[in-house]
Amino acid sequence: MEKKQFKAESKRLLEMMINSIYSQREVFLRELISNASDAIDKIYYKALTDDSLSFEKDSYFIKITPNKENRTLTILDTGIGMTKEDLENNLGIIAKSGSLAFKKENESKDGHDIIGQFGVGFYAAFMVADVVTVISKALGSDEAYKWESEGAEGYTIEPHEKDTVGTEIILKIKENEEEDNYDEFLEEYKLKSIIKKYSDFIRYPIKMDVKGQRAKEGSDNELEEYEEEQIINSMVPIWRKNKNELTDEDYVAFYNEKHYGFDKPIKHIHINVDGTVRYNAILYIPENMPYDYYSKEYEKGLELYSNGVLIMNKCSELLPDYFSFVKGMVDSEDLSLNISREILQQDRQLKFISKNISKKIKNELKSLMKNDRENYEKFYKSFGRQLKYGVYSDFGSNKEVLQDLLMFYSSKEKKLVSLDEYVSRMAEDQKYIYYASGESIERIEKLPQTELVSEKGYEILFFTEDIDEFAIKMLMSYNEKEFKSVSSGDLGIESEEDQKQTESEQNENKELFEFMKNILSDKVKDVRLSKRLRSHPVCLTTEGEVTIEMEKILSAMPDNQNVKAEKVLEINSNHEVFQSLKNAFESDKEKITLYTNLLYNQALLIEGLPIQDPVEFTNDMCKVMV
Repeated sequence: MEKKQFKAESKRLLEMMINSIYSQREVFLRELISNASDAIDKIYYKALTDDSLSFEKDSYFIKITPNKENRTLTILDTGIGMTKEDLENNLGIIAKSGSLAFKKENESKDGHDIIGQFGVGFYAAFMVADVVTVISKALGSDEAYKWESEGAEGYTIEPHEKDTVGTEIILKIKENEEEDNYDEFLEEYKLKSIIKKYSDFIRYPIKMDVKGQRAKEGSDNELEEYEEEQIINSMVPIWRKNKNELTDEDYVAFYNEKHYGFDKPIKHIHINVDGTVRYNAILYIPENMPYDYYSKEYEKGLELYSNGVLIMNKCSELLPDYFSFVKGMVDSEDLSLNISREILQQDRQLKFISKNISKKIKNELKSLMKNDRENYEKFYKSFGRQLKYGVYSDFGSNKEVLQDLLMFYSSKEKKLVSLDEYVSRMAEDQKYIYYASGESIERIEKLPQTELVSEKGYEILFFTEDIDEFAIKMLMSYNEKEFKSVSSGDLGIESEEDQKQTESEQNENKELFEFMKNILSDKVKDVRLSKRLRSHPVCLTTEGEVTIEMEKILSAMPDNQNVKAEKVLEINSNHEVFQSLKNAFESDKEKITLYTNLLYNQALLIEGLPIQDPVEFTNDMCKVMV
């Protein structure tokens, strides 16, 4: 019998594909099962257009049979089968797909979608098999044929006996090698695992003879082994069921079954879109943050299915980084795939799905904030930081998407509030959204800089996370209201009359402040009279974009650029300390130096900044006490 040769380009493609295209060997079974499903689909399709044919779905199936003794794995289907010409064209020329040709011939008609369109999936079998044998009998034909190949060297086709219509693929599994265990593809548990992972939602039953143990009849203790045919796949995916048929428990069960997380999801989102691009999706908002969420090991992404067949475990293109906490899956019949479902192209369909999913996630989170505040706050506790990173990253390009989802602790409400809630109750004369930054709510509440803003009755947002100020600097404003730190040089609160009075007092004490500034040298940009302080003698404020909290965060980074905030030392002219400063300036220059250094170090301590010389500071304290 003459061995036929693959075309030169086909031979090179086969060698390349076996060695590099597929990322995991186990996908060979996914490919062969998908091809088997296609073959049954074709009979179904023909039955729709040919009155002489009937399609009884219960009569169609795929069967997987391992044989350890012979080292063979058989994949049998009851599909449309192949003629000699089909075997020659579809298997003899690599990357010529019978499914694709079938689809093109009938693309104007309605019917089942064909999964396999790309023609190289069958050859994944050579990753695990030394010899691949295909025995097939086509629908309407009295003859059967056997196609056989040992790989890139070529193939043979000859007549064969087969009683029923369909195809049987027999793989002669390779012997184990030093680093490769091929035995696992003959193990029942491994085959079941691969089927459940990739082909669980194929619409036809995938059967296997499964071994088990049971109590021997007539005996309480003695066990006997048995073997029975079982359907391995579930066939009907949850996302294709009517939402009205499903309960919350069904969605939680799917979440657990797919191992999306160990927690119970706060929210599920079931999407069915039947438009220009058709897709189904089930998404979950988790309650708890994965332990590795902010590590390099964490992979974002959704499971991606094409017509019920798993293509990718983590398709990162479906989620923007700021929604990387979302778990779930997407199934689409319209995605452009190549290399038989292994590689996903960056096409407009994928971008369309991703854009719609992001919009849906945002709307669901907004709804959760409005209608189920307790659960939204649970979610925000876990993933609020990620939303803020989303505002800050990419030069603020996503701030319009995320700003309505942000929440901060309120000085008035004593709880988390949204920016919309803050703005909605702003006083008529209030120009800015005020915020204060610090390590904790307790420390911020004691900050001297908050006194004037609080006295005015204005609400203050408390920023306690390192990302907060960076995100707000990128946001700049919300609903046309700019953000203003309580430590900013100009709070925008003083009236013109108050400003004139402050300038007058500043000029009166100009020499004192100049003297203090010289003492502190380059530690501060200026020393000024303060109108924001009420009960406290001193505080630090800043000018420019970098605040004191931002300075602390930047200095703690590995690539510390030594970025410093432009600090201003403000003195409360209504505090007793100010009179002591004035007296010392007039009569005791040594004492004014002591007081200045003490006040500056006190201001540093209030801000949580380190004192340059703690020993000198304690000695100065003792001098005052003597």
